[in-house]
Amino acid sequence: MLRLGPQLLTPSPAADADGFIGRSLGSPPPALWRCCFGRRRAVRPAFRRAGRSPTAVLTPERAAEREMSGGGMETEYDAIVIGSGIGGLVAATQLAAKGAKVLVLEKYVIPGGSSGYYQRDGFTFDVGSSVMFGFSDKGNLNLITQALEAVGHKMQAIPDPTTVHFHLPGDLSVRVHRGYNEFIAELINKFPHDKEGIHQFYDECWKIFNALNSLELKSLEEPLYLFGQFFKKPLECLTLAYYLPQNAGDIARKFIKDPQLLSFIDAECFIVSTVNALQTPMINASMVLCDRHFGGINYPLGGVGGIAKALANGLVDKGSKILYKANVTSIILNNGKAVGVRLSDGREFFATTVISNATRWDTFGKLVKMDDLPEEEKNFQRIYVKAPSFLSIHMGVKATVLPPDTDCHHFILEDDWANLEKPYGSIFLSIPTVLDSSLAPEGHHILHIFTTSCIEDWKGLGSKDYEKKKELVADKIISRLETELFPGLKSSIVLKEVGTPKTHRRFLARDNGTYGPMPRRVPKGLLGMPFNTTAIDGLYCVGDSCFPGQGVIAVAFSGIMCAHRVAADIGLEKRSPILDAALLRFLGWLRTIA
Repeated sequence: MLRLGPQLLTPSPAADADGFIGRSLGSPPPALWRCCFGRRRAVRPAFRRAGRSPTAVLTPERAAEREMSGGGMETEYDAIVIGSGIGGLVAATQLAAKGAKVLVLEKYVIPGGSSGYYQRDGFTFDVGSSVMFGFSDKGNLNLITQALEAVGHKMQAIPDPTTVHFHLPGDLSVRVHRGYNEFIAELINKFPHDKEGIHQFYDECWKIFNALNSLELKSLEEPLYLFGQFFKKPLECLTLAYYLPQNAGDIARKFIKDPQLLSFIDAECFIVSTVNALQTPMINASMVLCDRHFGGINYPLGGVGGIAKALANGLVDKGSKILYKANVTSIILNNGKAVGVRLSDGREFFATTVISNATRWDTFGKLVKMDDLPEEEKNFQRIYVKAPSFLSIHMGVKATVLPPDTDCHHFILEDDWANLEKPYGSIFLSIPTVLDSSLAPEGHHILHIFTTSCIEDWKGLGSKDYEKKKELVADKIISRLETELFPGLKSSIVLKEVGTPKTHRRFLARDNGTYGPMPRRVPKGLLGMPFNTTAIDGLYCVGDSCFPGQGVIAVAFSGIMCAHRVAADIGLEKRSPILDAALLRFLGWLRTIA
């Protein structure tokens, strides 16, 4: 039996056809990760059993039933958060730290979503990215550190001396050193004729980063905060407003002429947003391209999954709750307002506000039952499509296959720049055991391998053909790594698990396995990205399909913004209803012209 933290269910492990761990819709796989966190507390059921209803609307009959049972229209919570990814957990813990009563509902048996973890045969694997931004001890953009501190938690971090080692066409090899001057010196050494342009482009990034880093980051949908920040830091606010509609590729082309160097900037942005520089908002690029030098990349001791566990513990420490194996199937509406949620087993929970950490496609395509999408969501889907998913390979290997000076993170695009954005074209590799050897048995390393893949490639296959294709594609990826980086890699493998977009869809509850939005065409910076409020009163969204987009630091920012806006709406922060309405109308108009 598995026992996890406060108020957890204790399911018996059962086999999973994909052999991959994530936020499951069903029972957990065999040899499930062994973890135990938090204090056990007595639980008072805060839900009402209900008959299955064909719609997610609180009918007059159900409202009357609640009145007769003594429930009235009183709510159990200030906020319900659907999903415990980093965005959802940051929003929940920020609200709890302000005094709100919050309930987080998670489908799986541990928190984290794509920032979770799992264990196999002594190896501890990060489900998703092992590159942790926002985890330093200085500045205002160390959002993960701030989120943990808000609920009284701190984690030991291991500094990474190299953010990423690029292996690119034409034998171009570039290390992004933690020290900014070292990185710039290496890049200029590769492109001496573009020295001035390199300085100019990255100086622009620093201008944006420094403006962001000088501000107290809260909701951009809350006018009192915006006015306050503007009066304190007018130049910084105007700087950000100037760059809001601009993309990194356009700015790079003002200063840089070398096609190969511009392609390198594309690769830099691809890691941030899974699109090239021309489609990457300049603000997003600047956050990542500068924070890696300002605060640095820092790996949490024990693995990325520890961040979500610590946030979940902190949430409970503040008097709120998190419930696992709680599969939300619909958001309950009453007179057009979100008032609660219904689970797959019929339970209902009610709250003043509902925050969805699901993608906007899942939120408005599955959880909200409406005859027609709100205009704002139609506009979002007009501007953005679902970004591709990933083929992921988690391996345990013998340590002898890695040279002693191996970097933790690698980006591989061996032959042709044109393959950067194509499925399986580029490979991202993390070896977290380079930093934390406790994640693997002695004498072994962990390899996390990711490459973009579309779910369409995996449809229509029988189980045997599906497994055969997984092995075939994975073998090609591993062969490329063996040729480019680690001779003898295949013979060193002691454990291998492969996940496809179908795996990510099934276990992480992501529509088509997507990891956020991707612009249909060259966007106007971040103008088209929706914030946290939605067209439905009382319903908010958080995560990678909200401003500012994908990535750990971005979804943490989304969570902080969402918590501030919700706190204002439930009376825990100052607000001005008149200014609120005017600002929200203005932001809605901006999105229509993006």
